Amino acid sequence: MSRRFILFAVAVGLALVEAVSADDNVRDVQMKLRDGGFYSGEIDGAYSSQLDAALTRYQIRNGLPITGQLDVDTSKALGAKPAVTTTAPDSGQSSETWRTLRKGERQTLAKTNARETSSPTADRSKPDVASRQSSSAATAAARIQSETAPVGSPLPENATAAQAPAVKSNSSSALNVSTDQLRDYVGAFVLAGLDPRVGAEADFFADHVGYYDQGVLGREKVREDLQRYAARWPERRFWFAGDMTVEPQTGNRVRVTFPLRYELRNGAQHSSGKIDKTLMLEMVGEDLQIVAVSERKAD
Repeated sequence: MSRRFILFAVAVGLALVEAVSADDNVRDVQMKLRDGGFYSGEIDGAYSSQLDAALTRYQIRNGLPITGQLDVDTSKALGAKPAVTTTAPDSGQSSETWRTLRKGERQTLAKTNARETSSPTADRSKPDVASRQSSSAATAAARIQSETAPVGSPLPENATAAQAPAVKSNSSSALNVSTDQLRDYVGAFVLAGLDPRVGAEADFFADHVGYYDQGVLGREKVREDLQRYAARWPERRFWFAGDMTVEPQTGNRVRVTFPLRYELRNGAQHSSGKIDKTLMLEMVGEDLQIVAVSERKAD
């Protein structure tokens, strides 16, 4: 038996061991995300846009950099190993992730949570992720409820993400969107800003939009501005830096404000800070569109 063949066999064996270990790592992550109410897919050890969307949800709820990937920060928070990749993000895969998140999977997740909670064999040995998720969801729902008390119903005690009431505006509005749907939508919008297909987040805007201090712009003008921004700051990182607030508006609209921490780089140039970003959303068919956007420096 030649030395070359032996070395090849050893290399193949090590690769197989590493692949099995990676699958086990992903399975552990899937189970933890499922237990926390972030993931409803199969526990199969495989990466998918559904898992990436769940990772984004987890990152948003826990103030981690929004990447949609099992990066170093997220894997540390989950007690897992980071995913190792030697290739640049694929634009198709990245787009599929934020599109999956934008569509939302809240009804499926709610059914999964209900099934897991009612099952006598449900695993209750991992309360860390789940309890933080329930607490965070209840706090956010309570905050929204306090701001929309005249038009909402009382929040049940110890409400969870699946139990939180929909955000409803006054009687002149037909908008009925859950807190989780809004949070997923905002997360998808932020994640689209990191898509290698530069300007992808323009897909979230209406045909005409109140765009910061530039007045009303068409979607393609918005896309051009986003492309200029990406060219100026090719390296971008974003974190949710606090609670999202929701203010129902008259008509079919809702105003969402969220604190966003950012870190931007272009070679030696660097900018970082925190802003409060506000999106005016309007329901069009079964989807939301941004009809106005603004931001201000946070304290």
